[in-house]
Amino acid sequence: MRIIPAIDIIEGKCVRLSKGDYATKKIYNENPLEVAKQFEAAGIQYLHLVDLDGAKSSHIVNYRILEQIASKTRLKIDFGGGLKSDEDLRIAFESGASQITGGSIAVKDPVTFKKWLGTYGPERIILGADAQEEKIAISGWQEASGKEVIPFIKSYQQKGVTYVICTDISKDGMLEGPSFELYKRILDEIPEISLIASGGISHFDELPKLAELGCEGAILGKAIYEKRISLKQLENYILNA
Repeated sequence: MRIIPAIDIIEGKCVRLSKGDYATKKIYNENPLEVAKQFEAAGIQYLHLVDLDGAKSSHIVNYRILEQIASKTRLKIDFGGGLKSDEDLRIAFESGASQITGGSIAVKDPVTFKKWLGTYGPERIILGADAQEEKIAISGWQEASGKEVIPFIKSYQQKGVTYVICTDISKDGMLEGPSFELYKRILDEIPEISLIASGGISHFDELPKLAELGCEGAILGKAIYEKRISLKQLENYILNA
């Protein structure tokens, strides 16, 4: 299972929210590149970079941060937040993203999202399936779509999606443990999918459990920043894997 730390960006700074609520913003570092280099030094190869300003304004904003991290580390970056147009996607890939995550656009503009899948291939386009009470939420989690998470993922898997990031919003940033039951049901119903678990990871012991379920990756945020999980633990996990 891939270990994928998250860096969420607001106004160029590394922050975390609780349950996607911008009012709960906590700044952890003014320099996201510094954080990314710490991850790389621990043997981590992947990064989940989220443009929270972009998610709110519905177009890419913090691409300079992406460019900086991509050019000054060897991390493979998946980038998301506010990607709504072909131009946004072009900027993200030209700025160094290895993959992009599309969530709101997959709900609001499926024609464009499917076009991206066809143009760039399923290896580079990740479906963002972020859910509140198992219903997909969009627009920086500020808006409910009414779509059930498992049928939503299944419909896109049938259209060629292979990678899915699923965040249980009620768990995100709460350090109360991930949604094991939800991930199990997703993988039982759609075993072909490469599922990346996100939200709620609070202790190192939860990582082997997610791997046992069959998750392809796990995104960690606040557990690292609040020192619930150390970079040394992650380094050892990666080496042993």
